[in-house]
Order: sequence, then structure tokens, then C-alpha cells
Amino acid sequence: MVKYKYALDGLNCANCAAKIEAQVGQMEGVHTATVDFVGKSLTIQTDQDIAAFEKKAAPLIRSIDGNVKLISASQQGQQKSKSNFHLPIFTAVASILLFVAGMITEKAFHLEVAGAICFGGAALLAGYQVFLSGFKALARFKLDENTLMTIAVIAAFCLGEFSEAAMVAILFHLGEMLEEKAVNRSRRDIEHLAEIRPDTARLISGEDHCDCEEHEQEHQHDHTHGVEHEHCDCCEHHHEEGGERVVPAEQVQIGDVISVHPYERIPLDGKILTGNSSLDSSALTGESMPLEAEPGTEVLSGMMNGQGLITVEVTNDFSNSAASRIIDMVESSAARKGHAEKLITRFAAIYTPIVIVLAVLLMAIPPLLGLGAFTTWFYRALIFLVASCPCALVISVPLGFFAGIGAQSKNGVLVKGGKYVEVLSHPDAVVFDKTGTLTSGKLSVTEIVSTGSLSQQELLQLAASAEQYSSHPAAQAVLAANTGELLPAADPNEIAGQGVVARVNDRQILCGRQPLMDRYGVETKGHKASIFIAVDGKLEGMLQLADTVKPDSTEAVRRLKELGVKRVVMLTGDNEQSAAKAAEQCGITEYHAGLLPENKVSLMEQIRKESGRTIFVGDGINDAPVLAASDCGVAMGLGTDAAIEASDVVLTVDRPSKLADAVSLSARSMRVIRFNIAFALIVKAAVLVLAATGFAPMWLAVFADVGVSILSVINATRILRFQLK
Repeated sequence: MVKYKYALDGLNCANCAAKIEAQVGQMEGVHTATVDFVGKSLTIQTDQDIAAFEKKAAPLIRSIDGNVKLISASQQGQQKSKSNFHLPIFTAVASILLFVAGMITEKAFHLEVAGAICFGGAALLAGYQVFLSGFKALARFKLDENTLMTIAVIAAFCLGEFSEAAMVAILFHLGEMLEEKAVNRSRRDIEHLAEIRPDTARLISGEDHCDCEEHEQEHQHDHTHGVEHEHCDCCEHHHEEGGERVVPAEQVQIGDVISVHPYERIPLDGKILTGNSSLDSSALTGESMPLEAEPGTEVLSGMMNGQGLITVEVTNDFSNSAASRIIDMVESSAARKGHAEKLITRFAAIYTPIVIVLAVLLMAIPPLLGLGAFTTWFYRALIFLVASCPCALVISVPLGFFAGIGAQSKNGVLVKGGKYVEVLSHPDAVVFDKTGTLTSGKLSVTEIVSTGSLSQQELLQLAASAEQYSSHPAAQAVLAANTGELLPAADPNEIAGQGVVARVNDRQILCGRQPLMDRYGVETKGHKASIFIAVDGKLEGMLQLADTVKPDSTEAVRRLKELGVKRVVMLTGDNEQSAAKAAEQCGITEYHAGLLPENKVSLMEQIRKESGRTIFVGDGINDAPVLAASDCGVAMGLGTDAAIEASDVVLTVDRPSKLADAVSLSARSMRVIRFNIAFALIVKAAVLVLAATGFAPMWLAVFADVGVSILSVINATRILRFQLK
């Protein structure tokens, strides 16, 4: 099965976008089809030949919307949609002037024929594109808003309502123009997210040559004869600059070295080799505080370099670097539609034929019952149909979800689809993994207990000296806590899962867990500790180790409860004592310790069944199964590929409080989306009733169509500008 993405050039009708998605999805051999109205793209999964698909899909799409062209990936760089905003403005101004001239001619000079000519000219100028599209749709036996507007204007002229016909055409033209401008503006705002990824890199390692196909043979010939080229004049992707070669970022390989000049974005993930600078990571993480970077600091693509020149060894290729992954997640989010978005699509599919039937009944039944002339009820039915167009719903709901996802990404939270915006907006339970999520994942010595004649400092020095050759996390914690000089250790022997045996100052030192003490017959007298320390067979002391709680974990739990989360749970594979201490520090009252990954999955299913919508937050590879089992799996950081792949939301910084930010932003986004739905339905319902009873003129029907669409789009794009309170 092949996944393929196309551009839909000229796609400006949201209702048409929904129809394209539905009908392409029903094509033979197509398993899934997703249209992203905001991004003007079609993504399909198919097992048929791509050329065969394109041959069938292109005419199908044109039959739905004659202005839309299907453009393959190979053509996308060659063709661009041309938008001329000046022509619609000119036609709008000219049509308004003609309308005013018609009003003056008819009302002031009582020249009705001249007035009708002016009104006809105004209608033609304002609506010629609508009329052309309407006639094309009618020829294909399609009934869309352009067809309805064409019939409405012609009918108004036939009924002698010249001024109203012109006004309707002008208002519809102005509305369509403003709607397109509002949608394009929102598209540009969302496209700005892709600007965090530079397309080029300054390569300072690797072979210094131009690899354009046109001059490859010439370069090989010249190299054979000792001729050197600094660069290829015809190649737009390469040029020399102070010993650096500017190349497309996708050509840079892992292990290459690139330079990043002051105030440039870092193009690929890597590690700093030389130079010091401060890095702005706000585009990735939403964090305003700069990161002080020095040799050895790991950097991510999309970070903005400060005042220093740095060189970076590349650790991830272009497609797997942080900025690329962020952009891919945002762009692919359209495929995971929210329940509200799916509901609106289904509603539009049912709603449209219902209102057509109602309009036919409105046109036919009252004249048969003697309630008025056929022409009167025919015109009311046209007003009814124009007002009924579902564009406001079909545009604003997906745009609202996409804007919500965009706002989250600006705050360092990557949401993979609208369905997860819905879950984040009102979770019933949040389940945290402990290690690496609520805690730092690094052990530290929290308590030193001496049971013999040695002081705490002497005890720690002996333990560190014995552990100095071990790479175990517990040994590293002991070494980090020791402030004294390390003593020479002879014959060190690390016993897996138990501890270390060594000779220090000609004394046998045992440093490890209870099984090590049992192995050497050391009596621990019922004490419990992370590490026991015995000298020449006698217990001298104990160390307690613990994973330290992250500074903002307590704040995260508190804020989630304030936001209405009813149940906060911690799951961990650690022992009961460590789990209890971490839970208490975080303010969590429900926790489960000593769990294997499969235990976490079964507990997650139980919590979902008891509580409802449940979010799980984790960071490691062993969290992947439970991330996938939750309603919304949240991965911490961009580090673990398996967790990120299995998750539905990614927090780009290692801070649990980002989840509370995500919940708050999602709740606000959903309030705007629900308001748009209610606003559109209420206005349309009111205008439909007024149209059926004869109290709604045609211009009001146009407002119920394009006017409501414009207001809904503007309201939806507000989400992109949401700031955290």
C-alpha cells in the first residue's frame, strides 16, 4: 500500500473539499482519503497504480469543483496557484458604482430601462465568475451555491426585481472575496509554522564539490586534468562562502559538520563542537528563556542561534530532525479528525438533500393550497436555498481544529489530530508514569545512616571508592554525592543485580542490595535500604537512594485538578517506598507500584472504564503500549522515537506542567469551535424561518451564507493568537 500526497490547486470551497474527500475515498483501490482544506492537499492510501489513480481522480475532482486541479508531488514545485486580489476589488468597485448609477437613474430620473441596464451591468460584473461556475455545475446536474446564486439572480430579474438582483450579486461577490481573504490569511498564519525549518545548511566538512547533474561529467573530466572548481555558477543550491558550502539541508549526512552564524536558525539536530552562544528554542518549545550553549550541548533544528558562531556535528538527518518531525506532525494532523468535525461532515451530507426537498415543497405546496402566486413562493424557495448553504460550518470547524493545533505547537505541544484536541479539552482522568515523567529519572543519595563506628563522610567515601569502576546508575549516584578523595580499590567485582565487592585500604568492602549481604552472610538486622555497606563482614551503614521529583511536577498536578480533572493517578515499576514518597511530593493520592508494562496496560483499561476519557503521560520505550491504550497518549520530550510514534501528543520540553497548558488551550479552542457551530446553526435556522414566511430578502440569505462564514472564519483564527494566562 502506498501513501501519496497531492496539492489541490484552486481549492477555496470547504463544502467541495468535503465532497472530494468522500468521493475519492469511495474510489476502487483507495483505502483512505483525507482532504486538508487549510493546506489545500489530498492524502491517499492506495494499492493501485498511482498513474491509474490520477487518471481517474483528476476528472472526478473537476466534476465536483471545476476550479480545482490535482497536482502531484513532482509538479508541486513547478506550479503555484496564482491569486490576483486586485481584479475582484476592481469588479467590486465598478459594480457598486453601476448599482449607485442605477439607483439614481431609476429613483431620481424615473428611467426604469436605463436603471435596469445599470443593475444588469452591476450584476454581471460582480457575478460573472459565479454565473460561469453555476452554469458548469448545472451542466453536470450539480446543485451548489454558485448554481443557486445564478438561478436566484436570473429569477429576480425575471420577476422585475432588478435592484435586488444586483444587490445580491454584489453582496455575494464581496462576501466571497472577504471569505477567501480571511481563509488565506489563516492559511498563511498556519504556514508560518513551517518557517522554523531552514532549507539550507552551511556545510564545512565533506568533499568540496558541486554535484549538480548538468556539470557532473565536466567536473570529473576537469578533476582528472587537474582543474579545480570553486563552485558551479549554474547550480542554485551550492556556493562557496568563506570556506563553507551552502547546500540543501536534506543533502547533509549524519556526522557532517555545519556552521551556524549569529541569528540564524539551526537546520539539523546535532551537538556543538566549537563556539558558545545563547539559543532561542521558543519556536519548538514555547519557552522564552534562552538556552546557554557550549561545546557538547545538544541542539535541535529550528532553534535560533544568538550572538555566537557555532559549529555543529549533525546527529539526525533532515527528515528526522526535530523541526521536520514537528512540521510533519502538524501537517498530518488533518487525517485524525475530531468527533465534532466528523459530525459536521455527516450533518452536511444529510442536511443538504433535506433542505432541497423542503425548498421544493415550499415552492409547490402553498400555491396548490391557494396561499399565493407560484412566483412568490418560487422566489421564497430560492432565498431558502441560498440561506441554507452549510459553508460556515464546513469551513470554520476544521479551521478551528487546525488553528487549535497550530496554537499548541507554538506553545511547544504537538497534537496529532483534532480528536486529541477534544480529549485534551476535558479529560476525566490523567495517568502519569513516574520515572522520567514526574521525576528526573536520575538517582541521588537522599539519606546516609551509619550503624557502626564510621562517620557519614567516611561511609560515603568507602562506598564511592568501591563503586568507582561501575557504570550502574546507583553507583553513579554514590559517586556524585561523595565530596572526599577516592581511595584506590583493588580486585573490584561487580555482581549483576546485587552490587560491588572490592578491597579498599586492605579491607573488604561490600556495597549493594540485600541479596549481596545474604550472599556474604552479613546480618542487616531487618533494616531496609537502597544500598548496604559492610566492612570485613560487618554492617557499617546504609544509603537511601531516590529519584528526584521534577521542580514543576507538583504545580502540574495542582493545575490539572483546578482545570477539572477528577482523577490523577501515578503508575510505576518502582518499589512501594519510592512510589509513595514521589506521589506525596507531587500531591497525588492514588498510585500503583511494582508494575510491569503489561500491568500498566490493564490498569489503564480499568481506569478508562471507571473514569471516562483518560490521558496517559510517559517518556520511555516501555511506555509505548500504555500510550497506545489510552484515549490520548502524551510523550514527554522529543527523545524516544518509540514513545513519540505511539503517542498522540508530544510535549517538546521535559516539563509536566506543559500538559496543563495544553488542556487549558484545548478547552479554549473547543469553546470557540462550539460557539461557531451554534452561531451558524442559529442564524441559518432564523433566516430559513424568515425566508419560508416571506420576511427575509435575498440579501439576508446571502449574509446567512457568506456573512456567517466570514465571521466564523475570523473567530476560528483567533485561536492562533491565544496566549497562556
